[in-house]
Amino acid sequence: QVQLVESGGGLVQAGGSLRLSCAASGQRFRITAMGWFRQAPGKEREFVGVISWNGGATYYADSVKGRFTISSDNAKNTVYLQMNSLKPEDTAVYYCALDQNYFTDLKRLGGTGRYDFWGQGTQVTVSS
Repeated sequence: QVQLVESGGGLVQAGGSLRLSCAASGQRFRITAMGWFRQAPGKEREFVGVISWNGGATYYADSVKGRFTISSDNAKNTVYLQMNSLKPEDTAVYYCALDQNYFTDLKRLGGTGRYDFWGQGTQVTVSS
């Protein structure tokens, strides 16, 4: 079984920054990509961004492009989400997700259905 443990959420004022972490552990798994998603109250879970585990290529939703950055430490099986210039509309529970499937186009990893394991989520609240 694979576990994803997120940390780093909290309350921040608009314009501030937060850094989320997500560490994967367990037995017999591989990582081809790690994604970040978020879900606000009453809304569907939405794609934030994804990083390819081989090479570190990234792809972001338009709503966070230029403000959020995903990075990884492959040796630690850990992915990070650096969030800058936060806005109240960024308030949500943030989830990391692990993909074990091979892919050819990173832009096709925006759907929740392809990910094999999910973290428990961490709350991010941005006050105005």
